[in-house]
Amino acid sequence: MLSLPNILTLSRIFAVPILVALLWHPGWLGYILAFLLYCVAGVTDYLDGYLARAQGAVSRLGVFLDPIADKIMVAAVIVMLISTEQALGGHPVVAGWHVMAALVILLREIAVSGLREFLAGVSVSVPVSRLAKWKTAFQMVALGALILAGATPHAPWVHIVGLACLWGAAALTLVTGWDYLRIGLRHMD
Repeated sequence: MLSLPNILTLSRIFAVPILVALLWHPGWLGYILAFLLYCVAGVTDYLDGYLARAQGAVSRLGVFLDPIADKIMVAAVIVMLISTEQALGGHPVVAGWHVMAALVILLREIAVSGLREFLAGVSVSVPVSRLAKWKTAFQMVALGALILAGATPHAPWVHIVGLACLWGAAALTLVTGWDYLRIGLRHMD
């Protein structure tokens, strides 16, 4: 239970309240610290899976907690980016039509979690596809860039990159969500 991969996964879960606190009324320093913490959490996301496989320490707890840690962090960051304002810009980091991309990502995460739970109940495992890994990469870059954009209103390209990656992640989210749904429908009575 207290293997290094599981500790790394748990550290991501415990980092979420700190991340939310940093993004609550962030200012320049809050966004920078949130960006650094988000990057560390992203590294632990990679490391926990890598170490679990390399050490032969894949556990049921880790398999259960890893996607939960990812979803909690993504959801918390998205909500905070929609609700907080840029350090010097005076408007939310994610606003207007861009909220739709964020909602697509959030809704897919909820739907896929429910679908995975249902499929586990009928003993069907759904492996993560290569496209889903690309979705995750776009999502991680998008949220990191958008956090950083809060501290860098003088560099609008950071915000543009974040929003472009957010839309890329949303598009891949729809495709991979449909793939999961098709698999799930085959196993429903």
